[in-house]
Amino acid sequence: MGIDPLKQQLYDHCQDYIHNRLGRIQKNIQEIQEALGSETKSSAGDKHETGRAMIQLEREKLGVQLSEIQKVQELFRRVPLSGQSTTVSLGSLVTTNTNSYYLAISAGEVRIDEKVYYAIAPNTPIGKLLLGKTENETIEFNGKEIRITAIL
Repeated sequence: MGIDPLKQQLYDHCQDYIHNRLGRIQKNIQEIQEALGSETKSSAGDKHETGRAMIQLEREKLGVQLSEIQKVQELFRRVPLSGQSTTVSLGSLVTTNTNSYYLAISAGEVRIDEKVYYAIAPNTPIGKLLLGKTENETIEFNGKEIRITAIL
């Protein structure tokens, strides 16, 4: 069975999302490293130490972000690109009476051919509700009944 072109576009969007986010974080880490390296001891010792501490905190935050995006990247490697299932699983494109969801990673809203899709992770609240469901089943989310109309 071939790869559905729509799923390919959604997959590519998620891949680009990871790549761009990873690139931004790595660029910021590089800038922080350079700032830390160029911080020279000035006559105002306390000001210098405060500056280094702030840079160090920023580096730690970026380290956490890097770790998070690497976990997302690892999950994304397990997303199947081909194949179709009758139940919602990782890699499914789920159409409901309200929205369409691509179960892979949380990469936000994706517009393809004037239609909106939401790239979501299976561990998100709506993702958890959709997993394992079949066509025509309903879930309740935020007080609304949502019916699954198609699974690709």
